[in-house]
Amino acid sequence: MAATMNKPVARMHAAPVTRRPVDYVWALTRIAIGWVFLWAFLDKTFGWGFATPANRAWLEGGSPTTGFLKGTGENALGGFFAGLAGQAWVDWLFMAGLLGVGAALVLGVGTRVAAAAGGLMLLLMWAAELPLTTNPFMDDHIVYAIVLVGLAMADAGATLGLGGLPIVRRHAILK
Repeated sequence: MAATMNKPVARMHAAPVTRRPVDYVWALTRIAIGWVFLWAFLDKTFGWGFATPANRAWLEGGSPTTGFLKGTGENALGGFFAGLAGQAWVDWLFMAGLLGVGAALVLGVGTRVAAAAGGLMLLLMWAAELPLTTNPFMDDHIVYAIVLVGLAMADAGATLGLGGLPIVRRHAILK
């Protein structure tokens, strides 16, 4: 009887996917980090008063990159990054990144692309802050970037997200 239980069974439909507890941990982590990116986009766009006051909102003509990048002027790469502060193309690229990465992670579609783009954004923010004041090299930007790699490798979009949809499963770019 045991020998017959291990044989594959032909089915008309795909077998149900078994989820492990760690799959839900990765999914919740994906949604949480996605919300960090999405919230930054929303607060910078509308100036809801958390990190961005209403009078400095992007919709009010404020620059979402100026505050952070201008503050890097004295850092190792500060001249480069401070020079980017407030440029329209940098603001648009940054905000598109926040929205795209945030939405992709929250929805669980395009998790691999979001992990790459989000990781790049985080590494650039880390580089803008060098040298770090609280640690020789490690900070939350690096930790988030590492977690994004884990999300992509764990196929975290397939649990509690749209990453399990047949169209997503068929097209690697959507995973």
